[in-house]
Amino acid sequence: MKQQLQVRIHADGKIDAKTLGIKGSGCTNYIEIFERLLDARTVESSYTEEYYQKSTQSAVQENVQRTQT
Repeated sequence: MKQQLQVRIHADGKIDAKTLGIKGSGCTNYIEIFERLLDARTVESSYTEEYYQKSTQSAVQENVQRTQT
C-alpha cells in the first residue's frame, strides 16, 4: 500500500487526520506535520493497526545491525 495522509474536515470544524500505509512508529512523526498544515492541535490520538506492524525500514536496519556484530 502507498503511504498516504488522510484528512477529514467536519462541518463543525472538527478535523480527523490519519496515516495509511505507514508501518511502525514512523506514523507518529506526522503528528506535528498535521498540526502545522492544519493550524490545529492534537486533542486525541490513537494508533492504527499498522503502528504495531514492523516497518520495512526498521526490519532492514535491524538486519544490518545483526550482520555487523
